Amino acid sequence: MRRRRPTVRAAVAALATAVAGAALALGGGEPAAAATPLPPRVFAPYFESWLSDNPAALSAQSGAKHLTMAFLQTEAKGSCTPYWNGDTGKPVSSAVFGADFATIRSRGGDVIPSFGGYAADNGGTELADSCADTDKIAEAFERVITTYDISRIDLDIEDNSLTNAAGIDRRNKAVKKVQDRAAAQGRPLQVSYTLPTTTHGLADSGLAVLRNAAANGTRVDVVNLMTFDYYDGAQHDMAADTVSAAEGLHSQLAALHPEKSDAQLWAMTGVTEMPGIDDYGPAETFTVQDAAKVYQWAVSRDINTLSFWALQRDNGGCPGTKGSDTCSGIAQETWDFSRAFAPFTGGGGPTRPDFSLSVSPGAASVPPGGSATATVGTAVVAGPAPAVRLSVDGAPRGVTAQLSPSSVTAGESARLTVSVASGTPPGSYPLIITGTSPTGAHTATYTLTVPGAGTPGHVVNGDFETGTTAPWTCDQGAAVVNGQAHGGSYALRSTPSASGTGECRQTLTLAPGTSYTLGGWVRGDYAFLGVSGGATADKWASAGDWTKLSVPFTTDSSGKVTVYVHGWYGQGAVLADDLTIG
Repeated sequence: MRRRRPTVRAAVAALATAVAGAALALGGGEPAAAATPLPPRVFAPYFESWLSDNPAALSAQSGAKHLTMAFLQTEAKGSCTPYWNGDTGKPVSSAVFGADFATIRSRGGDVIPSFGGYAADNGGTELADSCADTDKIAEAFERVITTYDISRIDLDIEDNSLTNAAGIDRRNKAVKKVQDRAAAQGRPLQVSYTLPTTTHGLADSGLAVLRNAAANGTRVDVVNLMTFDYYDGAQHDMAADTVSAAEGLHSQLAALHPEKSDAQLWAMTGVTEMPGIDDYGPAETFTVQDAAKVYQWAVSRDINTLSFWALQRDNGGCPGTKGSDTCSGIAQETWDFSRAFAPFTGGGGPTRPDFSLSVSPGAASVPPGGSATATVGTAVVAGPAPAVRLSVDGAPRGVTAQLSPSSVTAGESARLTVSVASGTPPGSYPLIITGTSPTGAHTATYTLTVPGAGTPGHVVNGDFETGTTAPWTCDQGAAVVNGQAHGGSYALRSTPSASGTGECRQTLTLAPGTSYTLGGWVRGDYAFLGVSGGATADKWASAGDWTKLSVPFTTDSSGKVTVYVHGWYGQGAVLADDLTIG
């Protein structure tokens, strides 16, 4: 991918100390305590171990009992020693992540260390690309297996590693050695290959990895498809494309392993999604509703592994942002995707019913005396479809919000009708829709904007604390972001292109022939704040920290002005926050 038992058991720790990393348990002597095999079906999202988060803590918070730990790689080309993220300060040692892994196991979960990743595969620090000695590669695999007492390793192979024929051959030969030694000692060990895919199965480069494994007698237990970052210029239905990619893989595995049954081939299959907007952009957006569809399909096919990249992205903290390491880029509740996939782990027994909740559109501008409607959707996430009771809260005086029907079965939808009475004061009002079932509740937000004659000091949603741009009209490149605000939690981020400024604008009706001052805080190079229409004025600033801009203007006889903020063509992103007129 793009980046780069009691405490770890006493017997394993003592053994690792005694042999000083040389005569490993799989290589000879007494075997280490046998690892616990993973369940027949496992949800194991990737955990970005270079971030400061604690894996045991996020596992508990998200409900993801199993984690795929990314990534192990060498510190430089030519080395045969893997470190976490190639950082020599994070060696393969019970002192590094050992206590966290033990905590995860104590809760009924486990970890899957992953070797490689895009940064290592691109930079030559993937273990088998870096190290020319097959025995040393095998020893490195074994050290990870015995140090952490795990039953599966993941090999994430992409980019340059897919065309390094020597590295492919060394890797599979080393895996074969490790598998033979584990089998001789009765130790459970699985190997998964995580590979990029097209929408119809592996490309030839990925198939070459599996063909070489077969030629070397290397058993591949799971082929895990990265069902995102297709980069094919098409608009994608990400759930449908996951299914077509996996069906293509199924046919490819059938040709490689004619001795296996249909069920056995599906049991070799894994899929890894990327929640929200992937690295390519909005055309490849995986939604919470897509997750529910993929979950149901995965259960129906009884595949082996469900995963996503990555656990730290499972939140809605950066609407409109693609490919972030720390947020999905879409509006969602924190852990929506983890909740959707978590029931997959197990052996096919009954699962706890769960559902997702959405509202479309998510915002509207309704003048006094007007009304608007939206669709409140529900979808089955796990188990049988539960009954869901719907309610809406947060409507201010003068606004009525009604749901019809007020109870649905998950999978059905309801209509939200919002009516605004005459005299309702202008403003931006978040309406909270709650769906409650016998096993839990979920919420979705509908942002109602009531426009009106402008009043001194009032720009609707000028602080962007609704978490959306409504009622601003924004060009491509502008979005509300979390965690970068001047005040509160949210700010507007404008990312201009070579042909656009990323402008956001809002039209107000002020008193005719009256002097006002537009004020606001901006940050970044060439950040513009101004008015047009019934008055024309602007100011700009270039600063690495927040700067206050004041733009005086006088309205014409219409009193109508358009407030705007934007960056400049081909320059860097700018931020704006706390915009007022006084």
